[in-house]
Amino acid sequence: MNTSKNNSKSKFKQKQNKVELLLLILYVIGFYIFCIHRSLQLSRDHFSKLRGLHIGWLFSPPRLNDASDDQWRNFRTNLPILSLVFGIFTLLANIFRKLFHLRARGMSFFWLFLSLIYLSYLHGACILFIFLIASSNFLLVKIFARAKYFTFLLWIFNLGFLFCNRIYQGYSFSIFGREYWEYLDNFRGTFRWHICFNLVVLRMISFGYDYHWAHQESRFDQEKHIQRCHVCKSGKNCYQILQERNAHINDYSFTTYLSYLVFAPLYIAGPIISFNSFASQLDVPQNHYSIKEVIWYGLRWVFGLCLMELMTHLFYFNAFATSASWKMLSPMDIFIIGYGVINFMWLKFFLIWRFFRFCSLIAGIEAPENMPKCVNNCHDLESFWKSWHASFNKWIVRYMYIPLGGSQRKLLNIWVIFTFVAVWHDLEWKLLSWAWLTCLFFVPELLVKSATNAFQAKGALDGFIFRELRAAGGTITITCLMVANLVGYVIGPSGFSWLISQFLSKEGLNVFGFMLLTFYVGTKLMFHISDAKQSMQ
Repeated sequence: MNTSKNNSKSKFKQKQNKVELLLLILYVIGFYIFCIHRSLQLSRDHFSKLRGLHIGWLFSPPRLNDASDDQWRNFRTNLPILSLVFGIFTLLANIFRKLFHLRARGMSFFWLFLSLIYLSYLHGACILFIFLIASSNFLLVKIFARAKYFTFLLWIFNLGFLFCNRIYQGYSFSIFGREYWEYLDNFRGTFRWHICFNLVVLRMISFGYDYHWAHQESRFDQEKHIQRCHVCKSGKNCYQILQERNAHINDYSFTTYLSYLVFAPLYIAGPIISFNSFASQLDVPQNHYSIKEVIWYGLRWVFGLCLMELMTHLFYFNAFATSASWKMLSPMDIFIIGYGVINFMWLKFFLIWRFFRFCSLIAGIEAPENMPKCVNNCHDLESFWKSWHASFNKWIVRYMYIPLGGSQRKLLNIWVIFTFVAVWHDLEWKLLSWAWLTCLFFVPELLVKSATNAFQAKGALDGFIFRELRAAGGTITITCLMVANLVGYVIGPSGFSWLISQFLSKEGLNVFGFMLLTFYVGTKLMFHISDAKQSMQ
């Protein structure tokens, strides 16, 4: 009797879930039809007031193309030459590896040679600054790695140069003497070296920690990991095992260190890779991805590029943001443009990071995947940051979060970590505002999560209430994420009060209600996606 009751309840719940899913999908379809239609109208009506629009190549007659974002414009313009250069580099590297059976030492020399050619074009004579700082860091690591205060020295050294590089704008050669060195300022290359050096700082810290830990007993249980990891079970090596397994002590050489810092495919934008992982793959190329999978990865990237071209020719989201034209819009239009800007930013970084990762994979080096999840499939801050700049998140967990005490000091750690993330990006107040706003939003989420982890649903009603509360929490979190990113990357701290005043008006409150409803529906849809994935596993 109880079995038949349970079966009928289960069937009713499944039917209820299907009806709910259908209603959610219909709402989402309607929402996107409305957003696309209104975005096209806004782009058509305001294009004459927007900065950064160039003549495009799609449609007849050609529409204007949104090239207002400096990062995307530079990447898109240089994409043909980047593809050619990295195509030649990776082809040569693979040929030499096969012909001469090169391992870690030989490949480090080879990639260092190729990367120096690349850096000479990018930075000209400024590569002297890079190698001077890098060499000093190498000496510091080798001399003090076994000292108790080593990590303090490592952070002070690297943070010091991170700040000085920005403050002095990459320095002038005249600091070495005007008579003999000042003329080198005429040969500073095509790309500011101190911008790229932010990533080099992360690599220098990674090398320091990995060498420091190589002299200690490893806490990583390799056998236990292999039992749990489906990649390692299949005879391949996942990124985590490559990172956690200490490299051979001879691999912590100066040439391997330098080739790691300036490895051409990952030099400009990453993704960020640990020294241990790089050194091991320099010795034996990655075997996680087959040739077929790497090709498919590249084809998916081409599809993403086509989407971006279509998006920037039809919708001028970023041009609205950079032109400050959003101040002329209604609250509903501000919401649509803000949502569009976040999607544009996601697709931009998706394409940039995956292009360089694709080149690295061809070279035999697997780096962590950035953007493993779509920006529209994250309903809490923790999962959002784990899946946005995912390789940076892995770096932070390994070299900051765990050394700072991990989950035992989580509420304190997030303030230190997000402040570092902000100043690492740039020394700007709006980035610090973004970081501290994110922390403010993070604290209640962490407290609620700790409370919900202890909660156990005893019946159907409890389960329903718990799911609805999670959906409400996801709605608030997504709203906070939008605000934090708009303040950090679009309107700045000065525009925050203006934004609040717009949404507290009579029209703005209606739009705010619509926005919350939309995010609630989106969160519930994410739950269904998550449930479907779990049932497939």
